[in-house]
Amino acid sequence: MKAYVLHDINDIRLEEVPRPRVQENEVLVKVKAAGICGSDIPRIYVNGTYSYPLIPGHEFSGVAEAAGGESGRVWIGKKVGVYPLIPCGECIPCKKKQFEMCRHYNYLGSRCAGGFAEYVAVPVWNLIELPDTVSFEEAAMLEPMAVAVHAMRQAYPKEQETVAVIGLGTIGILLTMFLREMGIRRILTVGNKEFQKEMILGQGISEEDYCDSRSFQVDEWLQDRTDGKGADVIFECVGKPETIIQAVQNTMPGGRVQFVGNPASDILMERNLYWKILRNQLTIRGSWNSSFTHDAEDDWHYVLQRLAQKRIEPKRYITQKFPFEQLEEGFHIMRDKSREYVKVEAVFA
Repeated sequence: MKAYVLHDINDIRLEEVPRPRVQENEVLVKVKAAGICGSDIPRIYVNGTYSYPLIPGHEFSGVAEAAGGESGRVWIGKKVGVYPLIPCGECIPCKKKQFEMCRHYNYLGSRCAGGFAEYVAVPVWNLIELPDTVSFEEAAMLEPMAVAVHAMRQAYPKEQETVAVIGLGTIGILLTMFLREMGIRRILTVGNKEFQKEMILGQGISEEDYCDSRSFQVDEWLQDRTDGKGADVIFECVGKPETIIQAVQNTMPGGRVQFVGNPASDILMERNLYWKILRNQLTIRGSWNSSFTHDAEDDWHYVLQRLAQKRIEPKRYITQKFPFEQLEEGFHIMRDKSREYVKVEAVFA
C-alpha cells in the first residue's frame, strides 16, 4: 500500500510499504478521508515522534475491510470513524471510563501507524459506525469536533450566559459552531485574521461580537461588551500567556475559565493574576482530548448525532482537499501558513 512514512524530523516520504497485518480484536480499515491536525505539523517538521519509521495521521474515516478475529467480522463492509487513543484499560482513569486521561495509552498516528495511508489496523474498540447520511469527509473531522465538544461540556455554559471564545483556530471555530448549536445566545469571539472573521460571521455571529485583536485592546473590548462585568464563561483556545491573562482578567466573579489551547511556551503567573482567581472565586478547568466510551452520552456520539441530523455543517470548514498522493502540499500549507485554512484533508480514490 502507499503511505506517508516519517523517517526522522523533516523527513516524510510517500512510499510503498506492507499492508498492515490485523491482529485479534483488530480490523483493517480502508481509509477514505484523512485530516491534518495542527499537532501533525510539529510532529513531522520540528519535534519528531516517539519512534521511527512512523505513519502519522489520527483524523480519518473509512470502511472496515477485513477482520483479525471473530469480534471484528460484524464490522466488515461498514463505514467507520476512528477514535485514535487506544487506552490501556487498567489505570485509574480507565477504570472510571475516563479513557481520554489514560496513563499508559497508545495512539494512532503518533505512537503507532496512523491514517496517512491507504490502510490502517484499528482495534475494534476504537470504531464508531457511521450512518449513511454522514460523509467520509465529515467523519474525518469527528476527532477535532469531539475535542471542541469536550471543552464545551467541561464548562457547560447556560443559554442565557455570556460566553467568550479567545482564539479562532480550528478548535475555536468548531467550538463556536457547537455553542451556537447548543443555543447560547451571546457569544463574543476574539481572533486576529480577516479569514477568521469571515468564518465566524458565516456562522451568524454579529460583526459587533467579533474582536480583531490587531485593532482592539482585547481587555477593553471584552469589558465594554459585557458592561464591565466580564463574561460568565471564557474559553481560552490559544495557549499563550497573554491570552490566558485575558481570560482570567475578563471572567466575571464566580465565572468559569476553560483552558483549551495547547501551551506555546512556559506559562508564568503574576501574583496579581493569582489574586484575581482567588478573589473572584473563579473555576478554572483544563480540557484534554475527548470522551469515547461507547455510550450515547460520550462526546463522539454527541457529535455524530448532530452530524446525522444535519444540525451542524462542518464541511464548510474543509478549506483544502487534496488527492492522497498530493497531501504533502497540505502539510506545506500548514507549516508555512502560505494559505488560510481551517481543516486540510486528503480524499482517497
